[in-house]
Amino acid sequence: MSRSERGMDVTGTQSHGATRIKHGNERLSGWLFCMPMLVILGVFLVIPITMALWVSFSDWSGRGSPFSSHVNFAGFSNYAAVLTKPGLAQSDFGTAIRNNAWYTLLVVPLQTLLSLLLAVMLNRRILKARGFFRTAFYFPSVTSSVAITVLWMFLFGASGSINAMLSWVGINGPNWFNDPRGLIQILLGSIGISKGPSVLTQHGLLGLSWWEWLAGPSVAMFAIMLMVIFTTSGTFMLMFIAALQSIGEGTEEAAIMDGTNAWQRLWHITVPQLKPTIFTVVTLGIIGTWQVFDQIYTGTKGGPSKTTLTPAYLSYSAAFDNQEWGQGAAISFVLFVIIIVMTWIQRQLMKDRKMSRRKTAYYAAMKAETLASAQSASGLGTGQGSARSTSTGDAEYV
Repeated sequence: MSRSERGMDVTGTQSHGATRIKHGNERLSGWLFCMPMLVILGVFLVIPITMALWVSFSDWSGRGSPFSSHVNFAGFSNYAAVLTKPGLAQSDFGTAIRNNAWYTLLVVPLQTLLSLLLAVMLNRRILKARGFFRTAFYFPSVTSSVAITVLWMFLFGASGSINAMLSWVGINGPNWFNDPRGLIQILLGSIGISKGPSVLTQHGLLGLSWWEWLAGPSVAMFAIMLMVIFTTSGTFMLMFIAALQSIGEGTEEAAIMDGTNAWQRLWHITVPQLKPTIFTVVTLGIIGTWQVFDQIYTGTKGGPSKTTLTPAYLSYSAAFDNQEWGQGAAISFVLFVIIIVMTWIQRQLMKDRKMSRRKTAYYAAMKAETLASAQSASGLGTGQGSARSTSTGDAEYV
């Protein structure tokens, strides 16, 4: 081996070593940049969650450290108190789950649909002052939820503005935040049905009969639903607007050329392309509705007659008001499991399905037919071009 080759080998080895050292420095730099956030997450998220998990399995009274020697392991007794053991704790938990289930069932579809329609309308170029309307619809989302709740209670009071407006058209408005009746039971009562069948009244779940589960949200909870839809639709509207602006206009223009109307273009063209955004909006809606707390804490404290009680507020009330810290922590972890399960179910419902063999064969046949037509058209065009060039050549020759 020549001297120059040995030098090249040494240089190559040195450069390779320098490269390895450089990668090591990059990894170290990456960890150093991430370290502050990891420390913050560990101190304010991981450690509190671990402590709360231990509290849910202990008999901690709220005094001193939950890891002190006088705190005993209670097993699943806190979870049994709210899930399986008949009593006030189970009844309150069942009431909270019932209220929140109706809350989620109505709020998530309505806020998703409203935000989508607002985004479609405000994304049109023909609309003037689009910036003003976008700001106006988004403004409630950035306003304090406490301030919105106080304003809402003033508007929906027994002598508030909403009932005054209803009186103009001859409607006697309800006592919104003091009426514990369920909407479905109110509707059934208007046609003379005031008591459910024995199948529904004698059987139930979590301390409530099925008739109580099917009572629907109370008038007070319905007013809170309207407030939440009003305040959250603006945020989801911006998400839909961003998704709509990323969709090209060529597909919609082609659909217009095919003679489709506005509803057909929205349902068959726009909505399928917004599926990832719809999944995100619905997921955030489910998480947000099961975590509702500040509107209840500020507005109703769970009343009237616990018809606005939610699991998040019940967890707070059990721990801080009743000093049942173990039950409060157990409720929070049950709520966590409910959110995970509902998010997983929603993901399974919205994920892409594989086409059946029949549809696969149908689309394969259509593709083959299209390719064959394109090839035949291409061959015909080539033949005509050859004929024209031949005739032109003959003419030039003559």
